[in-house]
Amino acid sequence: MGSTAIEDLIEALSGTHFSGFHLGDKGQSVSQVEQPTTASENAKQPFVIGVAGGAASGKTTVCDMIIEQLHDQRVILVNQDSFYHNLTPEELKKVNEYNFDHPDAFDTEQLLCILEKLKHGQAVDVPKYDFKSYKSDVFPARRVNPSDVIIIVGILVFHDPRVRDLMNMKIFVDADADVRLARRIRRDTVKNGRDVGTVLDQYSRFVKPAFDDFILPTKKYADIIIPRGGDNPVAIDLIVQHLRTKLGQHDLCKIYPNLYVIQSTFQIRGMHTIIRDSKTSKYDFVFYSDRLIRLVVEHGLGHLPFIEKQVTTPTGSVYTGVDFCKRLCGVSVIRSGESMENALRACCKGIKIGKILIHREGDNGQQLIYEKLPTDISDRHVLLLDPILGTGNSAVQAISLLIKKGVPEPNIIFLNLISAPQGVHMVCRCFPRVQIVTSEIEIGLNEDYHVIPGMGEFGDRYFGTDED
Repeated sequence: MGSTAIEDLIEALSGTHFSGFHLGDKGQSVSQVEQPTTASENAKQPFVIGVAGGAASGKTTVCDMIIEQLHDQRVILVNQDSFYHNLTPEELKKVNEYNFDHPDAFDTEQLLCILEKLKHGQAVDVPKYDFKSYKSDVFPARRVNPSDVIIIVGILVFHDPRVRDLMNMKIFVDADADVRLARRIRRDTVKNGRDVGTVLDQYSRFVKPAFDDFILPTKKYADIIIPRGGDNPVAIDLIVQHLRTKLGQHDLCKIYPNLYVIQSTFQIRGMHTIIRDSKTSKYDFVFYSDRLIRLVVEHGLGHLPFIEKQVTTPTGSVYTGVDFCKRLCGVSVIRSGESMENALRACCKGIKIGKILIHREGDNGQQLIYEKLPTDISDRHVLLLDPILGTGNSAVQAISLLIKKGVPEPNIIFLNLISAPQGVHMVCRCFPRVQIVTSEIEIGLNEDYHVIPGMGEFGDRYFGTDED
């Protein structure tokens, strides 16, 4: 390919660039692209935890401990107590005869409706039940937004099979009956101002029979039983570790073991929020993109092979560590991939970086490829750089070229900021031994095969060519 043609191709990249081809009716790769996916089809649903147990068993304490340890995740608590039925005038006259521990005391239909909406990413209004007037319309409802984790807590949250089916994890908090009674007496006398006789009468007539008849039988549905409730920190730690594993693992990671998604934190989500905002300035877009790219690069480097190495510290002690992989190079997909080069150079001093140009010329669907790669690339591990994985077509072309140059498939690590499920499917199916490292999995592609929600034309926004 002549130098003039190459310059023309590079100049052509001042237009829109996505990690994927803009395919027309004549594009030969149209059949390779999976159909666009809507948000409702691929949106990741929250992890739902049910926490049940007898009254005063320590359920709230367990929930508080879980929420405290999941401080970097969005967690909401939905209490079954918010869904008591409003008492009728006749029931209010005999409120002391009303059994609040019976399944019929709860508006389960309303609870189901709210949980279904939350699971599908919709904000809801959760009622606040007033235990003085015994009505749920005295106080304004609590607005609850979608979250990563939903915790449903209540004495009878396992009773209705429809509610149980919405749960990903079911926890039963177990406590000795005497301990529960002692806690109830202390709570109702000190906090609610009741006398001991009234508390014991209610316990013997309603609380204990309801526990034996309705609550205890649901223990068999629990995935995890926590003895001693909040006094069992070991059990809480194990639950939180399991939750972190589940929350950090996208569904696609369960299908493709060569896909790695960086565990999300509020910092990462905050940076994504900034660079995805169409109103973000070029300076801020570049700054926060560079921060995210650096995280992806560092994570990708962690997948390289290493050898054990011992060194002597200034104190004269021996430290056993590892030695970095020496045979390494980067390859950027022009032009968006060039935005990732500085982060790679900052992490790997003096690293060689090659370039691959994949461009579509005219409407005939022909792919013109320009490459400038290290001559010894077949002996190196390769970090392939492209911030957006869309349809996966350009990624497949780039990886195919590397393999043609003699690079073993397991020696290729593909780094990007965001990935559409369609692109992940295509790359992983074509090259199951190529590792993909990304910071977020997207909803999918729209009818124009652009990543959604995405972040727009990355190259234009990063290099400032979208400005007037």
